[in-house]
Amino acid sequence: MKETKTTSSLKLPFLFDINKLLYDYSLVVNQHWIPHFNTSGYEGEWKAIPLYTSNGDASNIFAFQNDNNTILETPIMSNCKYFKEVISSFKCPILSARLLRLGVGAEIKPHRDYELGYEDGHFRLHIPIVTNNKVQFILNDEQLKMLPGECWYTNVNYIHSVTNKGNEDRIHLVIDAESNEWSDALFFSLAPKESFQPIQKEIDSPETIRLILNELKHHNEPASKQLIYKMEQKLLKLTSK
Repeated sequence: MKETKTTSSLKLPFLFDINKLLYDYSLVVNQHWIPHFNTSGYEGEWKAIPLYTSNGDASNIFAFQNDNNTILETPIMSNCKYFKEVISSFKCPILSARLLRLGVGAEIKPHRDYELGYEDGHFRLHIPIVTNNKVQFILNDEQLKMLPGECWYTNVNYIHSVTNKGNEDRIHLVIDAESNEWSDALFFSLAPKESFQPIQKEIDSPETIRLILNELKHHNEPASKQLIYKMEQKLLKLTSK
């Protein structure tokens, strides 16, 4: 029996209006960009503007939100009509939405994220707004060429990295969502259902977990508490073996 190849990325059948994306981006570009908390995981500038978060908290850049709170627009979304239209086109629960900016010369080091493959019930979408042909997004040893206005699913449980060797910042609208019947119909029309399977995950070292915990504790956002708890429990399991 032939083994089914697992799906690590998909180009989804959406093409958004790049001029409208750029217009909404122009409305927020001069707002406060928040540096990513895991400073040991990148070099250069990697910053975010939250668009949808727990209770609309404009200081919260985390992908995983507090389960007890309602996901709401942040105040910055009040004028961004097209961003709203784009995000609402996904007929499934939205967990977070952010603008992520990777500066000129910046690098996100190879890493895995936590339970963000479609098979986990949560998934990540990238919609490029500004990019260039010298951006290298490597996922599962494959380079993805994501163009402005396109929409890509990326299974970031796989090792991935990004470098921006161009002369302009890379700006993506990044959406994390929860799967439902609508998304099942979409994804399974593009790849076999059995191709969305958990991958063999590397066990994080206690040293890596401690580094992440130290970074999280430097930031006082409410959403960080839940992630800190999860990481502390993981560290406890590893160090008690």
